[in-house]
Amino acid sequence: MIVYGIKSCDTVKKSTEWLKGHKLQFEFHDYKSKGISKEKLREWTSQVSWEVLVNKKGTTWRNLDESVKNKIVDVESAVELMKEHTSLIKRPVIEDNGQIIVVGFNEKEYAEKLS
Repeated sequence: MIVYGIKSCDTVKKSTEWLKGHKLQFEFHDYKSKGISKEKLREWTSQVSWEVLVNKKGTTWRNLDESVKNKIVDVESAVELMKEHTSLIKRPVIEDNGQIIVVGFNEKEYAEKLS
């Protein structure tokens, strides 16, 4: 299982603590230090909608110019923007064997899908 996110993100911290508390093994992939490929982002958008992956509630989105936001209309434009601004990717994304299990942190969903 791989947890994708940013080490300093509070939601990622909650998620990894939950996983550790339930004795689940995982590898952590930090977008900030390791980056993320367009291929991986396209793979994810084939599994979940790009609207799920683009975090429109965060500071990064709010700080984008309106003209940039208005250009995000499809998978390719979303992938380009997420590649350029990795902080826009909703965190964490947890996958196993190339399949997304969950996006974000919801304790009930984790109990159902990860236990």
